[in-house]
Amino acid sequence: MTDRPHALGAALRHRARRLDAATPPGRDRAVDALRAFAILGVVLGHWLVTALVAEGDTLRAASPLDPMPWLAPVSWLFQTLAVFFLVGGQVATRSLASARARGVGYRPWLAARLSRLFAPVAAVLTLWTATALALLLASADLTTLHTLLKLALSPLWFLLVFAVLTAATPLLTRLGPLWPLAVVLHIDLIRFGLGGPDALGWVNLAAGWLVPYTLGAAWTRGELERPRAGWTLLIGGAVATAGLMAWAGYPASMVGVPGTEVSNLNPPTLAAVTFGLAQCGAALLLRGPLRRWMRRPVAWAAVALLNLSAMTIFLWHQTAMMATTATALLAGRLPGLHTRPDDLTWIAHRLAWLPVFALALGVCWVAFRSRERTGPTDPRTAKATAPNPSAPPPLPRREPATTATSTATTKGADRCLG
Repeated sequence: MTDRPHALGAALRHRARRLDAATPPGRDRAVDALRAFAILGVVLGHWLVTALVAEGDTLRAASPLDPMPWLAPVSWLFQTLAVFFLVGGQVATRSLASARARGVGYRPWLAARLSRLFAPVAAVLTLWTATALALLLASADLTTLHTLLKLALSPLWFLLVFAVLTAATPLLTRLGPLWPLAVVLHIDLIRFGLGGPDALGWVNLAAGWLVPYTLGAAWTRGELERPRAGWTLLIGGAVATAGLMAWAGYPASMVGVPGTEVSNLNPPTLAAVTFGLAQCGAALLLRGPLRRWMRRPVAWAAVALLNLSAMTIFLWHQTAMMATTATALLAGRLPGLHTRPDDLTWIAHRLAWLPVFALALGVCWVAFRSRERTGPTDPRTAKATAPNPSAPPPLPRREPATTATSTATTKGADRCLG
């Protein structure tokens, strides 16, 4: 019995070494590590600051940041969308340049990228359409239904924005981040300084995330290689964000808090964008340490596996939390799960629930990860997914005995995630 753990550990290390050997030598593994960090930040952030409070037969969304605003710095750690758009811009522009070099046109390139982005969405929409119909037929409380659907489908706004920016990549390869930053600045001046309509803020949904996306394009152009660029973004973004919070009245929380008048995230405000600049600066400065860390086969295998399942994890993490919450209601109102998030005791209980959420997410991953690995069938689209340095390699299934085997392994990865 004591030999089993050792044998399992040896087998996992062996597979990690095989994956490490199958990875192209010129691949920038820091890109994959940053993307994994961004995904984990979003997931843990949602699990920590989103509560479903049971009030009779009704479930309502609540946040510990409302009764405990001094916890706002927690949102600074887990609101990592700017890093995701930074990496997305870098990967998309490199992928486009690689496709052009291989003679692949814009349409098949875009079709390949959007198919990888939206292929896993169908399962989420199907499940929640069926769930909504079942709840309506069971005369469920409409507030509960609205709460569940809003949480389950909220990740889709990100995909829509990301898809628009991906489609516009050929126009953005030379665009600097100062232009969309200026748009965000003027929109906020009109909204908050001149009493303009709140609906105008939705312009920032594209302009705000265009800032880190164009920084990713600048990364591809080699303009952000010096440490000075990272330090300028980190210090300048942090100082600007602190000033906006202290003197312009922007909220300290970088995520939405139910019941508050202004949200930094929905739609993005100038404070959210300057905070994202600071995050991007920190990400650029971490590239060197991450590249060294990713030389370790086990660490690289974990990051590669997370990248291969990035969309599945992103789309299903809210469903995993809600499934746990709904199932546990059979045992009554449990602390940290169904109770109001109004004290530190709730925080302690919620931390204890995180492994259960992760287990539920693991079940979703097993059930739906195949949707993320569906490859293109059109020959032109398949050509667009040929080997490029932007897609993480999958775990090899057999020993790579020849160069052809390693090439096949890398091709399979490019169909999973770009």
